[in-house]
Amino acid sequence: MNHPTGPHSDSLSGSHATQPVTLTNCDREPIHQLGRVQSYGALVAVSQDWIVQHASENLPEILGIPLEHAIGLPLGQLISAEGFQRIRRNLRSVELKDGAARLFGVELLQTQGPQNGFDVCLHQSGRHLIIEFEPKITRRDRDVLTEVYPQIAALRREKGMDILARDAARGLREICGFDSVMVYQFQPDHSGKVIAEQRADGQSKYNGMMFPASDIPVQARALYKRSLLRLIADVNDRGSAVYPAQDINDAPLDLSLAVTRAVSPIHVEYLRNMGVAASMSVSIMKDGELWGLFACHHHSPRYIDYERRTAIEMFAHLFSYEIARFEEGLRKKVEAQTSRMQSRLMAQMAEGATLSDSLMAVSHDIGDVIAHDGLVLYENETFHATGAAPTEDEFRAIARLLDTRAGAGTFATDRLGALHDPARDYADRCAGMMAIPVSKRPRDYLILFRKPVASTVSWAGDPSKAVEVGPNGTRLTPRKSFDVWRETVEGQSAPWSAQEFHAADLLRTVLLEIFLKVTDAANLERKRAQEQQQLLISELNHRVRNILNLMRGLLAQSRSSAGTLEEFTKNLDGRIQALARAHDQLTSEQWEPTSIKSLIQCEFDAYADAKASRVEISGSDAMISPNAFTTLALVLHEMATNSIKYGALCDRSGRVLVSLREDASGGLVIDWVERGGPPVTPPKRRGFGSLIIESSIPHELKGDAEVSYKMSGLEARFRLPPAVISSFEREIEDAAPVPDDAPPSETFTLSGQGFVLEDTLIIAMDAAGIMEDMGAQEVAIISTVAAAMKHLETAHVDFAVLDVNLGDEQSVSVAHALYERGTPFVLATGYGAAADLMDTYPPCVVVQKPFSTTSLQSALAQAFAKAR
Repeated sequence: MNHPTGPHSDSLSGSHATQPVTLTNCDREPIHQLGRVQSYGALVAVSQDWIVQHASENLPEILGIPLEHAIGLPLGQLISAEGFQRIRRNLRSVELKDGAARLFGVELLQTQGPQNGFDVCLHQSGRHLIIEFEPKITRRDRDVLTEVYPQIAALRREKGMDILARDAARGLREICGFDSVMVYQFQPDHSGKVIAEQRADGQSKYNGMMFPASDIPVQARALYKRSLLRLIADVNDRGSAVYPAQDINDAPLDLSLAVTRAVSPIHVEYLRNMGVAASMSVSIMKDGELWGLFACHHHSPRYIDYERRTAIEMFAHLFSYEIARFEEGLRKKVEAQTSRMQSRLMAQMAEGATLSDSLMAVSHDIGDVIAHDGLVLYENETFHATGAAPTEDEFRAIARLLDTRAGAGTFATDRLGALHDPARDYADRCAGMMAIPVSKRPRDYLILFRKPVASTVSWAGDPSKAVEVGPNGTRLTPRKSFDVWRETVEGQSAPWSAQEFHAADLLRTVLLEIFLKVTDAANLERKRAQEQQQLLISELNHRVRNILNLMRGLLAQSRSSAGTLEEFTKNLDGRIQALARAHDQLTSEQWEPTSIKSLIQCEFDAYADAKASRVEISGSDAMISPNAFTTLALVLHEMATNSIKYGALCDRSGRVLVSLREDASGGLVIDWVERGGPPVTPPKRRGFGSLIIESSIPHELKGDAEVSYKMSGLEARFRLPPAVISSFEREIEDAAPVPDDAPPSETFTLSGQGFVLEDTLIIAMDAAGIMEDMGAQEVAIISTVAAAMKHLETAHVDFAVLDVNLGDEQSVSVAHALYERGTPFVLATGYGAAADLMDTYPPCVVVQKPFSTTSLQSALAQAFAKAR
């Protein structure tokens, strides 16, 4: 039942208290109010020219001034000059919004009055200044405010909110003397719960009970934020009317903030139904909002003077501060726990774990901060879950709900089924949900789920009581029964606390930082990959052009220096093989440390021909890590080709001296010195090759590079850091190398019939010609796997050469067929003897492309030897 009044509300709701005035509340229900003040005080309303325009009818009893004489008189004729001056001096206080000035023990009357004077309250109401007078019955030698601080000091925040509230109720009861004091806290749905109760009889009558939100409607809550204390000294007091009811413009006098104003008869009836003869409510404010109330009840009329009520307000203010300190302590505890959880999360990710795996690993730590039964991470439309959580199909429907209902911040509900009907089917697993957005677009969430909590809520009377018609109209009859009415709650989880919301916001910040770091790292890696790709593309283009020019030069030089066709072919073939070996170094699939000496020598062998003998490499060899090999090969390639084209090796007398040594830090120093060549000068244009030489090692390997163009010859020094050096080799006298393609000790010949499986005709014709020169009677040329398999079925085959890749197919099946027959065959490839390639094919001999007569002859000899 939606009552406009409640156990702690006088329900004026900020209305104009005149007689008779009918206003409506937010539900458009009539509220009948009387423009009255309580009998313990008198009231006058003064206009801006200090003329009394309104007065309460009990003015003669309180001030001793006839009512008919007071209306229209200047204020200075009603009060003493001293009192008038005190009012004037305190007018500045009432200029603030809802501001009031309080004066205690003031002698106001020019004629008669109480011995102890009056307590006076002043506040602004529209164009009027409202002045309220309360006779000061007794005077205490001790300042009543001194009673507040010991009670505040006795509060124990460290014991929890229940103990803190109980201590506050006990302390306020000591100050005010009421029979019972309750601490009433507003819930998120605006209902109220009594969280502490102190009674003179030592009983607990309302503690733990809930009161519907309708017991204190919106207007009453708004008024409680403006007027922080309301005293009803006697529920049977009929009060005193304000005269006249309206001003000359028929406007009622607004008594919203009047401390002595009377209350609604509906609220009086409510209190009588509770068996209360006097009540006092004190607002508990926190962060500018109404946190709750102190509700004080007495079983007989009880008046508290204005000075003590001010002390009680002070107590409520200090209690609000203690609540803030208590909640701040909880927040700091949450922040410390979140910080530890962040450290664990970052440690997980530092070890290479993904965000999803890391969050699953710290789910228990998250549970220490925000209690939950299940966790879901929805990242890039990928579902990860642990604990009591929805299935992936169930969650995708929840994700659509979140995208439409959740904002940029944390979203939580303890009744998921009320928002999402399908969730009712799995409410036994997931009744509550807290969704923490961890990105903006696309939507990614960390969602915590809670199981339902079977609970019984005790209400002070049935909250769903049917509507009744009473003497004050429909729905305005106050509740007559406050017997405990218990409601069993199902499909609802434990509520999410303010501290848990704060922890969720902290966790969201942590996850957003991680997302940003991961994204930044991915973007940086992508940028580096793009730069590396662009560098390799440029180098590839550069090398292809150089190779084409080199091939043209090789053809011309070999033709001019060769006496016979056979000599020309041999020289050209050797040079092509040297070039192939150099490029094979750059594309090695072994991914293991490589000798720096072999790399330098390979570059010169590929391009310098006989001039390679004028290259001297000294010092300890070093094994270069695979991640540095490509960068170093590019630099050495540029250095070697430049020395051949422009430097010491471009003529007949120059030399290149390369010394290797380990420095004190474990890095490798390469000193490159050219002597005996033509004078060198710095290049006029800094091209791509110069950029590679000067920048690649510092940028990619975090090493150093220095190049000097001296008249005596180019000098360069490169330093490779220890991180790219796998090991150093002891310097020994090098034995004469034996080339891999060295011919066998005896000339190998073929006989019989064979075939070449190759999709490039020129290469196939070259291989067939080599085998025919070796003695083969017939060599068929085949370009597809199907044709090769058919040839095996219809023809006799004594040997074969197979290419690996044939357009969109590979020769694996043909190799297996030959292996099963015991027919010798050679596998020709440009990939090298890679492990994955050799695992696919049967045991066989591999020859590198481009092959020569010697290398193919050697490979076939090995194949026949294995076949035996």
